[in-house]
Formats: sequence, C-alpha cells, structure tokens
Amino acid sequence: MALTLKVPDISCEHCAATISNSIHVLQPNAKVDVDVKAKTVTVESDASEESIKQSIVSAGYHIEGYQ
Repeated sequence: MALTLKVPDISCEHCAATISNSIHVLQPNAKVDVDVKAKTVTVESDASEESIKQSIVSAGYHIEGYQ
C-alpha cells in the first residue's frame, strides 16, 4: 500500500528523520519518503493507514485532514 500524507509541521531534515523513525518502529521494512519542501510523507508498507497516521501523530506532528 502506498500512502501520501500532507504534514504541514515538517520544517527540516530532523523532522523528516523523526517521522521516518516513528514509522520504522511500527514497520521496520517500510519504505518512507519525506519531502521537506512539499511537506509530504509517502509510505509504502503493509501496516494499516490508521496505524501509520497514529505513529506520525504520536511523534508530535499534525496530518492535514486527520484528527
């Protein structure tokens, strides 16, 4: 499953690393691409969309359109 999320809080490479790490804790073999300029996170993983979103939120980031 490929999922692209808009994460407006991304401002630097540290943010990208934090988000990537939080997803890799959930799914170690997930393919994660964080585009700092576009403020997007693209994830290819077998994990559910909800669990990916929860891992990003628990890392301290807001996902556009997700509460």
